[in-house]
Amino acid sequence: MFNIHRVLGKRGVKGCAALLTAVLMITGCSGGSDGSSEANWVSIENRYTVDPEKPAWQLDKKEEVTDLTWYVNADWWNTDFGKDIVTKKIKEDLNINIKFITGDDTKLNTFFAGGDMPDLLTVFDSNSQVVSKASTWAIPLNDLAEKYDPYFNKVAAADTMKWFQQEDGKTYGYPNYSNTQADYDSGNIPAKTAFIIRKDVYEALGSPVMGTPEQFQSVMKQIKEKFPSLIPFGFNAIGGGTGSLGDALQDFIGVPLETANGEFYDRNLDEDYLTWLKTLNAVYRDGNISDDSFADDGTAFEEKVKSGKYAAMLLDGTPQQGGNLQIYMSDNEGKEYIAIDGPQSTKGNVPTLNQSGITGWMINFISKDAKDPAKAMQIFTYLLSEEGQILMNYGVEGETFKKKADGTVELLPAVKDMQLHNADQFKKEYRLGEFMFFGHDRHKALSADAFPEAIKQMQAWGKGKLTPHFILENINPNLGTPEARALSAINTKWNSTLVSMLRSKDDASFDNALAAYQSFLEENRWPDIVKIRSEKMKQNKEKLGMQ
Repeated sequence: MFNIHRVLGKRGVKGCAALLTAVLMITGCSGGSDGSSEANWVSIENRYTVDPEKPAWQLDKKEEVTDLTWYVNADWWNTDFGKDIVTKKIKEDLNINIKFITGDDTKLNTFFAGGDMPDLLTVFDSNSQVVSKASTWAIPLNDLAEKYDPYFNKVAAADTMKWFQQEDGKTYGYPNYSNTQADYDSGNIPAKTAFIIRKDVYEALGSPVMGTPEQFQSVMKQIKEKFPSLIPFGFNAIGGGTGSLGDALQDFIGVPLETANGEFYDRNLDEDYLTWLKTLNAVYRDGNISDDSFADDGTAFEEKVKSGKYAAMLLDGTPQQGGNLQIYMSDNEGKEYIAIDGPQSTKGNVPTLNQSGITGWMINFISKDAKDPAKAMQIFTYLLSEEGQILMNYGVEGETFKKKADGTVELLPAVKDMQLHNADQFKKEYRLGEFMFFGHDRHKALSADAFPEAIKQMQAWGKGKLTPHFILENINPNLGTPEARALSAINTKWNSTLVSMLRSKDDASFDNALAAYQSFLEENRWPDIVKIRSEKMKQNKEKLGMQ
């Protein structure tokens, strides 16, 4: 499928200030910390009797259609419901109609200010005050399951429920793409990061090795000489962050996740990483990284991917670029992008590629104001179940896919053809792999059609290179604290420093930019932030039994 999951990463919620406003509103209109006390507990006496062995949506005899509002804190979310094959089936099976509302933090705040909450709510920042104060405005999933749908406990991951447990011992939100250790161990989670190069370029240069800084710089020069119309090296749009040259590059060369004694490790200042940044600066000075790459937004970057403008790329989020890579591959046989080993650690470290962690991405809640919390809970259970997962990824048996003798599934020829050759129509009619509130990577393993052909070789290259980053999840200082404000300033400073270093006119300018950043750290509570992060890393290990 042309998946867009994690397309915005941690940028789904934009600003701490807006969220602080929101939490004041939450606290102001809340009557206490017990999430269940003020919920709209509807009676199901004449509708169904709960059964731990059967999902409630199959039992519910409610005849009238339930209208629900679902707020998604992202302007880009597709608000259609009931038009494509996936949401049409959800509408039919659950006897519901969903009105999606989208917006940003400002819109999110209006719900808490006005008291007119949607039935369901989805946000993207697990560290936000909106999430941490969920007990004041959302209903615990534990209570909802007990009262309306105990089958939920069969389809929800115990580790994920425990990870999101709040101080009152209850869990209010459930994410998508929450990968547990068992998921990583299964081998069913594909890598999403790769160093890729156009096949025609790679072969014309004699399939060169570019593992060392010297080799890499040399190959970039050769590309410029033989393919002057191409940009030798590209990377994900930087935008307000670091693109794929931050964490993704660190993971690619295996920068450690923690110190030898288990404390927080500043990966941005790792010697190996800085060596590669200095190498990329040399490549830039050679004219082999375009200035446009530092200014391009996501759309501009995608257009260059789609047209094969980059000879080579460090790409983070191959599924998100799957559609663009497939369009290029379909129109340029023999020139498609392939993954190779690319840059390697100067210290001998192996790649520790990251994937979605246990925190996941989109976090879904049922509000206290939900008109029919029983029906809302049925949505959670349905989409988390095997039936819902297959629907979201592959559609309806007989209409979009067929089951094979070995238990895997295969898209029907007409559907597959549209996936390969008409991505826009495919998205509009089928929406496979896109309606992903409770999506999970492991269900992609059911079919060779789960991802476009263009990225399968990249995923094969990544096998065995994934390392869970659980210990680094949710370790930042609590919002509203002096350390959180300092960290926000530090992150902004690092983003600009990274660009400055990559575009430095000489080694002295590179070193000066780095030194200025290191001074900024000391002036902005960095030792305190490191202490907090180390303590939260310890808590993560305890929570997951990693001690």
